[in-house]
Amino acid sequence: FTGLWRSADFRRMWLSLTITSFGAQVTNLALPLTAAIMLHATPLEMGVLVALETLPFALVSLQAGVLIDRVRKLPIVILANVSRALALAAIPLAAFTGWLSIEVLYAVGFFCGIQNVVGGAAYQVLLAQMAGRKRLVEANAKISLGETGSALVGPGIAGALIQALTAPFAILVDAASFLVSALMLRKLRVPTDVPHPGPRPGIVHEIAEGLKLVRGNPTLWSLAWLAGLWQLLHHAQLAVLILFATRELGLSAGAIGLVYAFGGLGCIVAAATAERLAARFGVGPMIVHALTATAVAWQLYGLVAGPVWLATVALGLAMLLFDFGGVMFGIQYLSLRQAITPDRLLGRMTATMRFLTVAAAPLGSLAGGAVATAIGLRATLLAIGVLGL
Repeated sequence: FTGLWRSADFRRMWLSLTITSFGAQVTNLALPLTAAIMLHATPLEMGVLVALETLPFALVSLQAGVLIDRVRKLPIVILANVSRALALAAIPLAAFTGWLSIEVLYAVGFFCGIQNVVGGAAYQVLLAQMAGRKRLVEANAKISLGETGSALVGPGIAGALIQALTAPFAILVDAASFLVSALMLRKLRVPTDVPHPGPRPGIVHEIAEGLKLVRGNPTLWSLAWLAGLWQLLHHAQLAVLILFATRELGLSAGAIGLVYAFGGLGCIVAAATAERLAARFGVGPMIVHALTATAVAWQLYGLVAGPVWLATVALGLAMLLFDFGGVMFGIQYLSLRQAITPDRLLGRMTATMRFLTVAAAPLGSLAGGAVATAIGLRATLLAIGVLGL
């Protein structure tokens, strides 16, 4: 073992996050497939579903940042994992009892979104505390490597599970992964994870301090605009891609799992090369090049056509390019913003940036569903690709 791998606590955290990432591959496929195939959701309903998963970023991100800076982060991460497990288990329970509806998916998606906002921000700060400033790119790359390894093998297994168990019951795998992760994290030791002492002037003042930090730092402010516009387009695409794959390309759950596995390969390549490429070309240039790759991939999505086997391969290659760019961007982006922020403000910076960059995502999802209703799924993907470029 070299670098951060020498730390047993880092390895434990890495493994717990890799397990939840594998489970998430199932829900990433099963939730939209439940809506599209079992509940015959319209494009607009799909847009609402994706929007509700991201709406909590606009509602509770800033308050979450204040909370995270005041208390220990590890208990927040564990509680968020347990809460998500219980919420996800409601979907197969509703299917078993005959109560499954699009409204149930809306409620679960929204609740899990809240846990993602709070738990996700706490996890990012916890990771930065464990790694230290000199190893941020290494830490983010290693964590991303575990997550992307799951993205390589997870979709194929997810597709098989969905076909064997049906989509709602396959989500139980994700619920179990969150419980296992929570149990593993209980024994994690993070000496730097302590509440920040000193007077607390009030939540409004502390939220304002986080906003002032981002607005007053040219690098953070530029990153917020860049990531916010990207999230707007990305969530518009998310609202229509599964419908496009199932209804216009005729792909089965297994074929879609194979497509996502192509994406997982792109993720692994990005995670494995991010540290080396950043050292050679610089973090800033890699952010720009990575986002360009995602924009090209969006355009390619809308150009996919042909028989099922050809459409599967073409869509998979486009997703490989997209996931390579997306993961490469994420690693460099997270490392840069963590490196230039004081420790006592990491929680508020993380939550403020997540608020500014993802708050508009629900509008993107709704816009994607509405535009697809008006001009069709393929035309919407092409339009998103043009805007991305």
